[in-house]
Amino acid sequence: MSVNSVVSSKPPTPKYPKISVPPLLGASLEELTAWVQEQGQPAYRGKQLHQWIYQKGARSLADITVFSKQWRESVAEIPVGRSTLQHRSTAPDGTVKYLLELADGEIIETVGMPTFKKWGKNRNRQGEKQGELERLTVCVSTQVGCAMACDFCATGKGGFKRNLTRSEIVDQVLTVQEEFGQRVTHIVFMGMGEPLLNVDNTLSSIQSLNKDVGIGQRNLTVSTVGVPGRIRNLAKYRLQATLAVSLHAPNQELREELIPSARKYKIEELFAECRDYVEMTGRRVSFEYVLLAGVNDLPEHAHQLSRQLRGFQCHVNLIPYNPIEEVDYQRPTYDRIQAFVQALEKHHTAHSVRYSRGLEADAACGQLRASKK
Repeated sequence: MSVNSVVSSKPPTPKYPKISVPPLLGASLEELTAWVQEQGQPAYRGKQLHQWIYQKGARSLADITVFSKQWRESVAEIPVGRSTLQHRSTAPDGTVKYLLELADGEIIETVGMPTFKKWGKNRNRQGEKQGELERLTVCVSTQVGCAMACDFCATGKGGFKRNLTRSEIVDQVLTVQEEFGQRVTHIVFMGMGEPLLNVDNTLSSIQSLNKDVGIGQRNLTVSTVGVPGRIRNLAKYRLQATLAVSLHAPNQELREELIPSARKYKIEELFAECRDYVEMTGRRVSFEYVLLAGVNDLPEHAHQLSRQLRGFQCHVNLIPYNPIEEVDYQRPTYDRIQAFVQALEKHHTAHSVRYSRGLEADAACGQLRASKK
């Protein structure tokens, strides 16, 4: 498909989908202002409500003391949209996995990943020494479970239950921010679920995280296994976020073995949509590639991958497999990883090796299963 006509005509950026309040979390200043006016309050109360939700972390309207007690009591049952923290697990590298209970009792996971500049006098929650915090990344979920059923991923083994709402996605970021006592700097939509199967709530949460929470779009990454037509449609929004496509195989046959949904989405069609995305947005695409020992980690796989990506504005993130109990895949040895890397370098394919954070707390890539393990 040619997109030259689309690019040359420079259509206006489509409006983000809006979701009516309540819950209040995720709503814009304009939405909150309209809502308080519907409740008989003056317009300036909308700005106060916005500040209390996003800056002060109000979990209930009863917490917002600038409003009259009478009014707070009259709207006491209106939900702000905050979850309940059920459990936290901390890995030695400082990564923390949180189990959050939603209003309907469902459980999701989100992960806070701190990066420290240097070791110093600061101490974490357990009293261990740590350095100055350089960045704080949150891995957010977009669904309860996942329907994509990737064979090496714990989330997919549990099946799909429902999409998360805008407020439930934004809440994860505020929760990690409160727990660490630090501003979140980066967000990756790489937790439980397939973001492009919950595209409206994903897009509206991105808008809120950008405009209301104050996180730049260039610090956001949206990950997808690939849903037919959705990548090309996503390009119309001209997001400044990074698109990360979970590829995991260089050919259709092997990809179908690892990702059941690939049977309905040929790899050639996936690459075509990604090329259109690059042309329409001017942003490169990242390809996520989990290395499974003896399955997709041979130099011949790397050569085939490089040929597929020739002339492509992209970057390959190699992720050594993180083990889960449900399957017996193995992580490649260092030498096998290096052989794969050298094969990519021979073709001048841009790449990096990403060793996942939070492995010991089952908080690493592919390990999220909404359990205390």
